[in-house]
Amino acid sequence: MTTSDKVELAVIGRQRPAVIEALSAEFTLHEVSLDDVAGSLGPAAERIRGALSNPMIGLSAATMDALPKLEITTLFGVGLERTDLVAARERGIVVTTTPVLYEDVADTAVVLAMDVARKITSGDRWVRAGKWAAGGQAASGKRFSGKRAGILGMGRIGRMLAKRLEAFDMEIAYYDPRPAPDVDYTLHPTSVELARESDFLFLCAAGGPGVGHVVDADTLAALGPEGIFVNVARGWLVDEAALVDVVTTGTIAGAGLDVFSDEPNVPAALVESENVVLLPHIASNTFETRDDMDRCVIENMRSWFSTGKAITPVPAPVQ
Repeated sequence: MTTSDKVELAVIGRQRPAVIEALSAEFTLHEVSLDDVAGSLGPAAERIRGALSNPMIGLSAATMDALPKLEITTLFGVGLERTDLVAARERGIVVTTTPVLYEDVADTAVVLAMDVARKITSGDRWVRAGKWAAGGQAASGKRFSGKRAGILGMGRIGRMLAKRLEAFDMEIAYYDPRPAPDVDYTLHPTSVELARESDFLFLCAAGGPGVGHVVDADTLAALGPEGIFVNVARGWLVDEAALVDVVTTGTIAGAGLDVFSDEPNVPAALVESENVVLLPHIASNTFETRDDMDRCVIENMRSWFSTGKAITPVPAPVQ
């Protein structure tokens, strides 16, 4: 097969080397400028049939318009908030994700909550600063087991998190605008009421198009001075100014955060807070899961252009 015979794909944003290497052997790949999709592709824009992207960039209606023959886009991740699914369905463009990361994200939520409660990271800094050797007394942590856990969003990550928290004898409740009829956990009518009855509040909600702050100032205040907030979803689902306020004033006991509103920028007040644990958006970043995600992207493209079927397409919404 010559280069001219290969199906042509647009590469939108940075992609993993293993994905590029594998797909380059079977397809012709074109890197795209986000500022000018059509202009950066030139005549190739009329030939592009597939696109590689990620949830933080997604696939906009404008990008679809610039690629008139687009058939499929593969997202390296599961977030859909920056992909115009309505436009994709109107155009008949298949959108796929890599739904193989939920376990690692749930694990990270537990780690963050336990870290903040038991002061693991702050204790590490304390030892490294020589304060133990100097005869100081480390601050006491808070018990993790047997507490009340509130989960905002009972999707796949929320369910896996709940399963893990059960092993710590936690009392589990949740809030979701779409209640899960197949779980036995207590459903609260609002996020504020959930927070009021929780020692740990976990944000696992999906950040769909048009979704505003799932966690606002009222929700955080309801968590109270003994409560701990954990976010492994999206930073913009939280009123970050309110979050800064509650952790710096002691309105809540602390927070464990993997995501932020303006990544990679993190508010200085959060960086300086001893009661906050910060991660650089790595909840799903394990060797095993990244390899599984690579394979998912590659196999979706291969399958679509060999059989006309995607492996992990985003399902149509329930009417």
